[in-house]
Amino acid sequence: MMQYLEFEKPLAEIEGKAEELRAMAASNEEMDVTEEAAALDKKSSELLKELYQDLTPWRKCLVARHPNRPHCADYIDALFTEYTPLAGDRNFADDHAVMGGLARLNDQPVMVIGQEKGNDTKTRIERNFGMARPEGYRKAIRLMEMADKFNIPVVTLVDTPGAYPGKGAEERGQSEAIARSTQKCLEIGVPLVSVVIGEGGSGGAVAFATANRLAMLEHSIYSVISPEGCASILWKDAEKMREAAEALRLTAQDLHNLGIIDRIITEPMGGAQRDRDAAIASVGRAVSSMLEDLSGMDRTALIQDRRQKFLSIGSKGLAA
Repeated sequence: MMQYLEFEKPLAEIEGKAEELRAMAASNEEMDVTEEAAALDKKSSELLKELYQDLTPWRKCLVARHPNRPHCADYIDALFTEYTPLAGDRNFADDHAVMGGLARLNDQPVMVIGQEKGNDTKTRIERNFGMARPEGYRKAIRLMEMADKFNIPVVTLVDTPGAYPGKGAEERGQSEAIARSTQKCLEIGVPLVSVVIGEGGSGGAVAFATANRLAMLEHSIYSVISPEGCASILWKDAEKMREAAEALRLTAQDLHNLGIIDRIITEPMGGAQRDRDAAIASVGRAVSSMLEDLSGMDRTALIQDRRQKFLSIGSKGLAA
């Protein structure tokens, strides 16, 4: 069942009325609601376009967090074949917030790694809402090292509000694990491409997204801190999250203009949650295209390309 965001309430009313009409017609064969339902469908389509044609940064945050958006597991199931999950960090435990393993994308062997939030209460608790502990980042490091050893490209799917800030995670070296995962991204001599499919929160996202090519879905977000966290620090008031979202420049459009990301992947009208198959297919095409761009580069060139990409961040426009 479709869940509606706060700003989508007028849309929910119209689509609800259309569904009611169709339900009444289904229970009464003599009742013809074709014209009325079609009129409501047209009205809802126009309203949907109006709502999404110029989303504010805060509304983009809401869309990026939508519970019906496809998550990492959905992309792996739909895009990759022969997926063989690999578990554990060979040190402490297996972190279920991070999933990854060997797979094929269009028959090309790849190592796919991503953060999984879960899709209901049980799986969200099991996946810790996509917030990885140190063992999750150490698992990612292990998988990247394996990919590097066997010359297999790495694909990462980013969707996390941030790394888990719990006491146990800090005791086991959370910041060190994030730093080493980021370092490993920079070191491997195979193509590394990344897509932010929902939330890209803080170092928890950077540890997966330090890639040769970085893309974002149109309504995803990527920032150093959540709008709520930023508002709590700057204004001592989490309710100022709308102002914080504006200030953080966290949208795909802002980040593309700043040279942080390489491409924006268009979402279906109304967001990825309204047409999951189309959104997943768009991500698949983007990943294949980015891997193709890197296919002719040797190990040294790939490492240098990645290094230069991040050294040049912040320099855009300085020459002028």
